[in-house]
Amino acid sequence: MHFLVLSDIHGNLEGLDKLDDCFKQADAVLFAGDFARFEHEETGLPVLEKLCSKHDTIFSVLGNCDNPEFITEIEKKDISVQKSLANYEGLSFIGSGGGSKFTGTTPFERTDEELDSDLELIKEQGDQEWNNLIVLMHNPPKDTKCDAIANGMHVGSPLLREFIEKYKPLAVITGHIHESAGIDTIGNTTVINPGALLENNYAWLDVEKQEDSFKVTKATLEHLN
Repeated sequence: MHFLVLSDIHGNLEGLDKLDDCFKQADAVLFAGDFARFEHEETGLPVLEKLCSKHDTIFSVLGNCDNPEFITEIEKKDISVQKSLANYEGLSFIGSGGGSKFTGTTPFERTDEELDSDLELIKEQGDQEWNNLIVLMHNPPKDTKCDAIANGMHVGSPLLREFIEKYKPLAVITGHIHESAGIDTIGNTTVINPGALLENNYAWLDVEKQEDSFKVTKATLEHLN
């Protein structure tokens, strides 16, 4: 399966149009949040409408620049995996929305405990590993190539990292930290921050079923010219 990986669109409708060929190639689209531009929550709905016009199979969460009430809009489109489980071709998807408390200037900033609570449906099912699980978390897990700000400080979530270490999902799609586009691993889990589509960045994730389990066969960072 060939997944188009996006995050931090921030109102960039032109960027979505530039990805038309990619949408045609993708089996599904994974979007890690921030429909809206900073301090312009109204830009989220046009992005949602355009994104949903591009592909029939999308999994998404909200970002910190999205109003938390915007969850009703992505649920209407049936693309939300925030605090809920979805299944597709033998894979499961769950998501954590919003970003860590920081400046207080964005509408969906949350405590680490709140970010982690969105993944409760997995925890309720016991301590087994989840080889078929892809997690979308706008806020990155701590201490990877995907959560370092410009000064090199790692600002990701300790609890989201603990979740990954314990449940060992197949892959994690994250975003939020624009300057930290990257691909890393936590144990056997592939972690991808595609970078911001606002800055013309995106990624691909390829997943293959091998006997009774799934495997990430390829992950790449890409940039629109």
